[in-house]
Amino acid sequence: MQHHLFRTLVFWLFSLSLLVAQPSEIRINSSADLYSDLFNAVQMSRIFPDSKTFADAIPKEDPEQIRLAYQRMRRQPDFSLLQFVNRYFIVPEVRASDFTTDTSRSVQAHINALWPVLTRKPDSQQGSWQQGGSLIPLPHEYVVPGGRFREVYYWDSYFTMLGLQASGREDLIRSMLDNFAYLIKTVGFIPNGNRTYYRGRSQPPFFAAMVRLLAASEGDSVLLRYLSPLETEYQFWMDGRDRLTAAAPAYRRVVRINDTQVLNRYWDDYPAPRPESYREDVLLAREVGGDSLQLWRDLRAGAESGWDFSSRWFRDHQHLATIHTTEILPVDLNALLYNLEMTLARAHQLAGHAEEREFYLKQAQLRSEAVRQYFWHEDQGVFLDYDFVAGQPTGVISAATLYPLFFGMVTSRQARAVAKIVRRSLLQPGGVLTTVNRTGQQWDAPNGWAPLQWIAIRGLEHYGEQALADRIRTGWTSLNVKVYEQTGKLVEKYNLLDTGLEAGGGEYPLQDGFGWTNGVLLRLLEDQEKR
Repeated sequence: MQHHLFRTLVFWLFSLSLLVAQPSEIRINSSADLYSDLFNAVQMSRIFPDSKTFADAIPKEDPEQIRLAYQRMRRQPDFSLLQFVNRYFIVPEVRASDFTTDTSRSVQAHINALWPVLTRKPDSQQGSWQQGGSLIPLPHEYVVPGGRFREVYYWDSYFTMLGLQASGREDLIRSMLDNFAYLIKTVGFIPNGNRTYYRGRSQPPFFAAMVRLLAASEGDSVLLRYLSPLETEYQFWMDGRDRLTAAAPAYRRVVRINDTQVLNRYWDDYPAPRPESYREDVLLAREVGGDSLQLWRDLRAGAESGWDFSSRWFRDHQHLATIHTTEILPVDLNALLYNLEMTLARAHQLAGHAEEREFYLKQAQLRSEAVRQYFWHEDQGVFLDYDFVAGQPTGVISAATLYPLFFGMVTSRQARAVAKIVRRSLLQPGGVLTTVNRTGQQWDAPNGWAPLQWIAIRGLEHYGEQALADRIRTGWTSLNVKVYEQTGKLVEKYNLLDTGLEAGGGEYPLQDGFGWTNGVLLRLLEDQEKR
C-alpha cells in the first residue's frame, strides 16, 4: 500500500510539473506522461536494465490506444509485461553497424573513419514527439556520442566539433550549429539532448564557444549569422533576473548575490523523476525520505551541469542522497556565461549596435568581478563553487577551477596558483582528475574526461604554463592511444589512477564511440604534430 501511494504521488507531481513549464512549440509528452501506470510498471520492474531504453521506445500505435490496451489486459492471468511492450513498441537497441576496428591503422585514421558511423541524417518523423515518441527531430545532420546516446547532446557537441574541425568538416559543424539554432527557436533553448524528456533542462552553455570555433575558420560574419539565437540563449539563462529581490534572491537559473551582481546556477523546471533514469530516482527518493520534489529537482539540475553525478553537488562530498545542486553557484557555468556575454558584445560591435555592445561588456565585467570575489580563494590558490545558501565555498577541488583560465578571466598570479594546485592535487600520469574525491560517481576520482583535459590544456597555455599543459596533453593522448591499441575502442572516460582498469561509476556501463573523446584526441594530436 505504501508503494502504491508513493507511485500515485510521483505521477501527480509529474503532471503538476507540466503545468509550470514555459510555453513552447514543443509540447511535453514524454513516455512518463503519455503512458502513466504502464511507464511506471516497465521502469520499476526493470525489464530493461537501462531506464533510458523505454524512454526512447517508439510506439507502434496511438499512445492513448496503447494505454487503454494496457489497462484492459494487465489483469489477465497470463499477462506478460515484456510481451506487451514488444507488441506495442519498437524497443531501441545500441545501434549496430558493419564498422570493424583495425588497430593496425593510426588512431587518427580510426577517428576519421568513425565520423560517418556517428553521423545521423536529418530526422524523420518516426519516433518523434508528434507520433508519441520522445525524439525532437532535427532538420540537419549531426554527430551523436555513440553507444546508448542515440541523439545529439549539447555540451558534448563542442568537443566533438574540435575533431570535426581538425578533419576539415566545417560543413558538419555548420549543420550542427543550425540544429542548435533551430532548437533555440522552436524550444526556446538548447535542451540537454533532442528528446522531450530533456525539455526541462539544458547543459553547460557552449553554444557561444561553438560559434567562435566556426568563426575561427570562416570569419566574424559567423557571429552575425547566429546573433539572434545567441541572444535567446542568454535570455534563457537570465530569465527572471528582473524579479530578484533581497527577500527572494533566486529564481530558476539566476541568483542575486548583492545589489549589482547576479550569478547563475543549474536548474530544471520539473520536480519529478527523470524519465530516462526513472527507477533510480524513485528508489533514491524512497531511501532518502523527506522532500522528494527537492531531491528530484537537484538530481535534474545535476544532470543539467553535465557532471552527473559528482561530489561537487553533495553536501557531505560523498553521498548522492545529500545532493543540493540548486544551492550552488558553479564556477564553470559562470565562466561559460561570461564567454556568452563577451561573444554577444563582439557580435553587436560587428553589427554596429553600440548600446547593446556596452550592455554586454558591462555584464561580463560584473560577472568577472563576482567570479573573483566569490569563487577565488587566495589561501588555497583555487576557484571553488559557492554555496549561496550557506554563504560559503563548497570546498570541493575539481577541474572546474580551470574554466576561468580557459576564458581568460584571471590574473597571471591566479593562473600560477591554479597551476600549482593542479600539479599538487589533480595531475596524474594520464591527465587531470575530475575531482579529488572518491565517491563511486563517474564525475569524481579516479576518472578523467576529454572535455576537462581540453579546458585544462588550453587554459594553462593561455597563461604561459606550457610545461604543465604539455604534461597533461602527453599523458592523456598516450592513455587514449594505449587503450585504443589494446581494445580497438575510444571510450567516454578513463581511469587515471589505475590505467589498467576501466573507468566506472554512474548509472550505466562504460560507453564507447565516443564523440567528445574522438574530437579532443584528434585535435590534440593535430596540434602536437604542428609544434
